Amino acid sequence: MLSHSLCQVYKCLFLHNLKLNSVSVATLDRRIHSSAKKLSDCELKEQANHKCEAGALPQSTEKSNFGRLHIPVMLEEVVNCLSPQPGQRFLDMTFGAGGHTTALLEKASDITVYALDRDPTAYKIAQQLSESYPKQIRALLGQFSQLEALLISSGVEPGTLDGVVLDAGCSSMQFDTPERGFSLQKDGPLDMRMDNDRYPDMPTAADVVNALDQQALASILRTYGEERHAKKIASAIVQARSIYPITRTQQLASIVAGAFPASALYARKDLLQRPTHVATKTFQGLRIFVNDELHELFIGLKTAEKFLKPGGRLVALSFHSLEDRIIKRFLHGISMTEKYNLGSRQKIRHALKNCFEDDDAQDLPRGKSNSRWNFIQKKVLTPQAKDIQTNPRGRSAKLRAAVKL
Repeated sequence: MLSHSLCQVYKCLFLHNLKLNSVSVATLDRRIHSSAKKLSDCELKEQANHKCEAGALPQSTEKSNFGRLHIPVMLEEVVNCLSPQPGQRFLDMTFGAGGHTTALLEKASDITVYALDRDPTAYKIAQQLSESYPKQIRALLGQFSQLEALLISSGVEPGTLDGVVLDAGCSSMQFDTPERGFSLQKDGPLDMRMDNDRYPDMPTAADVVNALDQQALASILRTYGEERHAKKIASAIVQARSIYPITRTQQLASIVAGAFPASALYARKDLLQRPTHVATKTFQGLRIFVNDELHELFIGLKTAEKFLKPGGRLVALSFHSLEDRIIKRFLHGISMTEKYNLGSRQKIRHALKNCFEDDDAQDLPRGKSNSRWNFIQKKVLTPQAKDIQTNPRGRSAKLRAAVKL
C-alpha cells in the first residue's frame, strides 16, 4: 500500500495540474509518476533492486510455444509495411510473445531484431527465443523512456535502424494471467503494473483506488478511460472503500457494476456489437494511469525516430483513441503541448479533445504541419474481417506506417 506521503504527492500533483490546466495529458502523466518515483526511492532505498529476470515463466511458455501466448494483430500488414531485407536491423518495441519478431526473422535472412519489453515475463521469452536465432535477437528489458540508454549500451547508434514496430497496449499474456490484475473477467490482485514487481515502490491500481480522493479518481476515469459516468463510479469506489479496502479485480468490477441498474451491466457494445462489462473503461483508465502509458508512448515514438535511419520505417499499432491520437499527431508533426484557456468545469471534460485533434472526422490534419515522415498508407489501416474472427481482441486496432525523411 502507498505510504501516506506518497498518496499526498499523487493527489496534490494531479489536482494542482488540473486546476492550473498548464500541462498536456502526457506532461501530467510524466510529472505525477516522476515525483512519485523520487519520493518512493527515498522511502524504500533499503530495498534491493529487482533482478532483470523475474520469476518463472507460465507453463504455456515451455517448449517454445510462444505463438500460443499472444496472437499478433495485423501481422501480414506489419511485415509488408516494414518490408524486411536481408542484413537489416529492426527494433520490436513491444516484444510480448515474439509474434512480430518471429515473422520478421522468417521473412528475411540474416536480420537482427532488438526486442524490447517492460514485462519481465516477455523479456524471458525473448531470451529463450534468441536461442533459436543465435546472434539475431537481442533481448532488452525496460520501458520506452529507458530505450535510448538500452540501445546505446547494446551498441546501437542513432540513425542506424532500418525499421521499428510498436504494438501499444496490453498483451494477451497480461490479460490472461489473473495474478497480474489486468482483466475484470478473472479474479486476481488489483495490480495492473506492466513492469510486474521490477519497481516495488511504484503504485498498483489498488493503491490508486484506495488512496486518491473522489475528484482525482473521477478525473483519471474520465481522462484516461473516457468514462462518461466517471463521477458516479468514483463516488461508488470511495463509498465502498470506507467499509473495506479494494484489493481484487472482481471486487472493483462489482463495485462499479453496483453504481448502475442491473439492466446496464452489459448494455454497452464493442465494435463487434458484443456486450461489454460496464467496468471496462474504468479498468482501462486505471491501467493507463498506473503505467504512465501515454507519456511512455510519446517518448517511445521520439526514440524510434531518433534511431531510425533516413528511409527507415515505423509501424505503430494502437487500440484506443488516446493512443491513436498521439501516434497520429506525432507522425503529422503536430504539437502535443498546446495550452487552452478553458473554464474550470471544462478542463477535464475537454482535456483530450482539445489537446488532440479528432481523428475520426478526417485522417489528414488541417493546415500546415512539420512532419518528418512520408506515409506508406494514405489512410489508417484496420483489421480485416477474417483477422477479427481469428483474434477478436484486435478488433479496435489501427495501424499507421511511415518512412522517415
